[in-house]
Amino acid sequence: MNLLRAAKATLRSKRFWLWQISGAIIYAIPVAIRFITKSGYIPILSLPGFWVSHYIPGNLVEKFLVNAFFPGGAGGVAGELLGSNYKNEPVKGKAKYLSRLGGALLQTAAWSAFQYWGHSLMILGPWSTGGEWGNIFEHWLVFPFNFTLAALSVFTPDVVHFAKSGLVKAYRKLSGRSAKG
Repeated sequence: MNLLRAAKATLRSKRFWLWQISGAIIYAIPVAIRFITKSGYIPILSLPGFWVSHYIPGNLVEKFLVNAFFPGGAGGVAGELLGSNYKNEPVKGKAKYLSRLGGALLQTAAWSAFQYWGHSLMILGPWSTGGEWGNIFEHWLVFPFNFTLAALSVFTPDVVHFAKSGLVKAYRKLSGRSAKG
């Protein structure tokens, strides 16, 4: 299959859209919390609470949780699907993870370009009063850290599948249903 047909097949995939939309929603939850509370600080997600140099933000827990799904995890799934559609068979082993890595890095690059453009517009959020910096977009100094998290997010689909399988088994065991359904 050629690249254009593979891209079209990827865009028609339910799995692609599930990861893109779910990931964007997960990414938007802390943003919505900040707008609702009018505070840039979210207690549990803002650990350690201070910036480590200029490159690692104070909301480290949030960065790990959110970036695992979007843009990294969603991009990884997109890359895997594109690779599978291009080869006309599911990618396996090293090829699967390389496809995920390429997709995660490409989607993170696109998201970083959007963040860079948005940051340059200086759009302040409701938490900008009281002397806090309130640009709703990330500063470019965080982008190298985001790419590191994108590289780690190639494992997110496997972790989600493992958790889902465990929950299904536990549900079946607790409800008395057989494994065959």
